Amino acid sequence: MPRAATAPTLQAPLPPTPASSAALRAAPPSAPAAAAGSPVPRAADSDRRRTSASVVLRSVLEHGPVARSVIARVTGLSPASVTDYCARFTGLGLVREAEPPRRSKGAGRPHVPLDLDDSRFVVGGVHVAVPFTTVALLDLRGRVLVERRSTHTSTEPGTVLARAADELRALLDARPGCRALAVGFAAGGWVDRETGTVVEHPLLGWRDVPVRDVLGARTGLPVHVDGHARALVGAEQLFGGARGSRSVLHLFVGNLVDAAFATNDEVHHGPRSQAGSVAHLPLPGGTEPCDCGRVGCLQAELSERTLCRRAREAGVIDGTNPMRVLAAAADGDATAVRLLVERARMVGRAVDLLLDVLNPETVVVTEIGVIGRADCLAALHEMVGAGRAATVAPTSFADRVPATAGGAVALDVLFRDPLGSVERLEHTSAGAG
Repeated sequence: MPRAATAPTLQAPLPPTPASSAALRAAPPSAPAAAAGSPVPRAADSDRRRTSASVVLRSVLEHGPVARSVIARVTGLSPASVTDYCARFTGLGLVREAEPPRRSKGAGRPHVPLDLDDSRFVVGGVHVAVPFTTVALLDLRGRVLVERRSTHTSTEPGTVLARAADELRALLDARPGCRALAVGFAAGGWVDRETGTVVEHPLLGWRDVPVRDVLGARTGLPVHVDGHARALVGAEQLFGGARGSRSVLHLFVGNLVDAAFATNDEVHHGPRSQAGSVAHLPLPGGTEPCDCGRVGCLQAELSERTLCRRAREAGVIDGTNPMRVLAAAADGDATAVRLLVERARMVGRAVDLLLDVLNPETVVVTEIGVIGRADCLAALHEMVGAGRAATVAPTSFADRVPATAGGAVALDVLFRDPLGSVERLEHTSAGAG
């Protein structure tokens, strides 16, 4: 995987595609008028319908229970279009009437609010980390219904993916009343969304693993694949604290360290989904040698492997589980507290560097100390430069990060193309039959 010498490889923003009510208000819902006598291109018409369907379902998610008239007002779509999309969503089982129709003294149709129907469909989530794989089911609101975590006995890709598919099927079999729309897969490293491939995961030793094909064949479901930092920034915008923010930076600090950046609901992937590789960003004050030959690269300095090694050297723990460092700090171990707070300060320096480059409204940090300890969060904020306008906060998903990351990949696709998502499921099911 290419390494940056002095700066992150986050790609410059592309022109956003509206995919929410806010984006639709910024860009008119209808396509530009064609020249007189010229038909509207089918592709443009299809894109317009997909965008309109997306903003209607997003409005139900954000505002529900909500009346159709409110959806029309916040999206700018015509009442007839909103009624049509809501009827289609209701027929598909994505939306339901929130309560029985109220009796009306006057003429006209009673106003019946609509809400997401989170009782029929689920999405599967698979997240592969260095020490374990998490498999989960999520509802349409991004809530984790059930999850299983399995420690790796082997990191051979076929073994890991086969076990994940089997466990996912077991979770689905235990919920016969729910139907899976799709499976989302997330992992660190270089993950190519378009090809559904883990191009390179250096700590797992994976190269060019066709995850989408393998999981699709074993589950019989549509499979969507992305990097976990991008998956989580999408989850923050759909279901978390970054909803409504026009630009969001997410910094993921685990065994691997990577980032994601989104503007106007569009997460930037870049060519071959390489955007967000910040592992070799030089970190001021860093002392850790890196495999690239330099000192103080962001991943070498902040990796959970480095934290655990330092904790072992200090006699705090005797293994490789970073949660034991957190537990030791909770029990009052002063050395564990110091290690976690120092790490949080370095994370703050990394955030400050990325703020210089990207200047987002919101920064979300996924790191165990920042998530679990007030002193670590304070240390992070201390290192972010004074006068910064950005809101800097820990992830909204706390102890559900891996489960959320996997499922969020599939949910992002659903809310961007709801009608197409159901059509893909029916097509896949028909092909399997």
